[in-house]
Amino acid sequence: MSDTPPATPVSFPEFSPVSTAQWQAQLARELKGADPASLRWTMPDGLVAEPFYHREALTALGGAPPPLPPRPAPCRNVVALTVPAGTDGRLQIEQAADALARGAGGIHFILNKEVANFALGELADRLPLATTWIGYTVLQQPDQLLERLRDISPNEPLLGFLRFAPITVPEGAELAMYRTALRRCLELARGWANFPVLAVNGAFFGNRGATLTQQVAYSLSTAATMLAYLPDEECGITVADVAANFHLDFAIGTSYFPEIARLRATRRLWATLLHAYGLPPQGAADLLIHASTSTWTQTTLDPHTNLLRHTTEAMSAVLGGADSIQVAAYDCLYQHYTEFSARLARNQPLILLEEAHLDWVADPAAGSYFLETLTDELARAAWVEFQALEAKGGMLEARNQAMEAISKVGLEKFKRIATGQDVVVGTNRFQNAQEKFDFQPKQLLRSRDFDTTRATYPSEVLRLATALHFERRANQDKQATLVLLGNAAVNEEIAAAFWHLLHPGQTSQPPMPDIASDSYSVLFSKPDEATLMYATPAQFDHLARVVQQVPVGHIFDIPSLINSDLATLLEAVRVFGFKEFLVEGHRTEEVLARLQGR
Repeated sequence: MSDTPPATPVSFPEFSPVSTAQWQAQLARELKGADPASLRWTMPDGLVAEPFYHREALTALGGAPPPLPPRPAPCRNVVALTVPAGTDGRLQIEQAADALARGAGGIHFILNKEVANFALGELADRLPLATTWIGYTVLQQPDQLLERLRDISPNEPLLGFLRFAPITVPEGAELAMYRTALRRCLELARGWANFPVLAVNGAFFGNRGATLTQQVAYSLSTAATMLAYLPDEECGITVADVAANFHLDFAIGTSYFPEIARLRATRRLWATLLHAYGLPPQGAADLLIHASTSTWTQTTLDPHTNLLRHTTEAMSAVLGGADSIQVAAYDCLYQHYTEFSARLARNQPLILLEEAHLDWVADPAAGSYFLETLTDELARAAWVEFQALEAKGGMLEARNQAMEAISKVGLEKFKRIATGQDVVVGTNRFQNAQEKFDFQPKQLLRSRDFDTTRATYPSEVLRLATALHFERRANQDKQATLVLLGNAAVNEEIAAAFWHLLHPGQTSQPPMPDIASDSYSVLFSKPDEATLMYATPAQFDHLARVVQQVPVGHIFDIPSLINSDLATLLEAVRVFGFKEFLVEGHRTEEVLARLQGR
């Protein structure tokens, strides 16, 4: 018999129980007669959060759901290091060893090009592969990397994961192209219980603006595709082998409680998916979830606010039950690795784990009236979305429809940011009027590495182009510049942003100018003024070729900036038929000056 005395039930006798009716009455008093329904929060998924929840919420769920099982190990603090094309990664291996010595719990190498160049010998010499947790993301030839890892570390199982991430599609969407390589990965990784080699890349959807429901549903569909098409009797690969080699990547956004609920809902639905394929649902507890801070929510303007976004994102990941968390550097959108920003990113999870001890409690959201309800609602909505996609052929057949649905949600987000309905601190509200950029706007707009898929990109590119214009005017630059702002989505955002600047406080929908849906927005920055214009893709392409003297027929990437003398660009704009972009008759210069707070 144990000598440990039984635990005393926790009670608070000095506080009398408060019924739902009493809470509702208090809420009515606090609102001074306003309708409590006005406090409801409608999420992008269409789910509605009530002003408050009480114990009846758990009764509606059939009782409190069982908490998620404890994670087999504390949440791991992972540092991501990108190995540029044309290099062998020795510099990143050195940085990895330093990060592990300074508190990182794992390393994630992102190999941008050929895996054959990566210095695995150097890696094995610096970091014991059998005991160091290392993830690898490759864009091609995942089986070749595994063969090299197996050769360099024979008879030693590895720790970490392999993520094969084709650039343009989620893994399950073009499975026929990759089936042989992925099956080879499964064969090579036999016996590596702690090194899953099949990625379900939910971050692919999340970093393009998908709702939480869509991210869960489309991730399940990706997994279902691989469960259906990867098993092979001749190779001895069973559906259980496929399921055991999954790991799930999620991009965690700034919506704190919904992100916690999303991770919890995913594990519950994963059990349902396993059951559908005749596998023990208990296997969902073993699913490795790797969470990274979202690129969708990052901003270039007022970039230190990314530190705050990343903190709440990391907290959601840890409290939601992620096995590993990867925090990006706050300035990674516009500059490469620096020790200062890398140290801040590495220390954010360390504070959450070592000082706040967020991982000391298994499933801390369990029993919360609100979070249990939200988890259940997200799970139900995601399962409905998943079944709808499966009815159309799943991710293998209906990928385009899924991506169109995400694009629609993203466009709506662009509009909400443009009109101020959704606040992005430092970008469309609470801007730093004295902000000095740590980068050159011209170089950033020209860079192929500049992430144009983010929620705030249309707002940022307009601000950056405007700042560039006023800087040139202050310097009395006699050259003229055309800045390509974007396509139809940017057209609508610019029109909405201008209209709300001209009509502050208005909540109605702004009228859209009569512009063709495929037109480009262009800022024509002249020495004395700026003019917002629009043109068809063909018009812009022709102008760029003529001004930059590119022969017809040559392969040509449409540039973001075109510089020339004023006379040449004035004539080119006239000849190629660019039109001025007017909002209620107002010229660009007046509105841009307001945008810059002038």
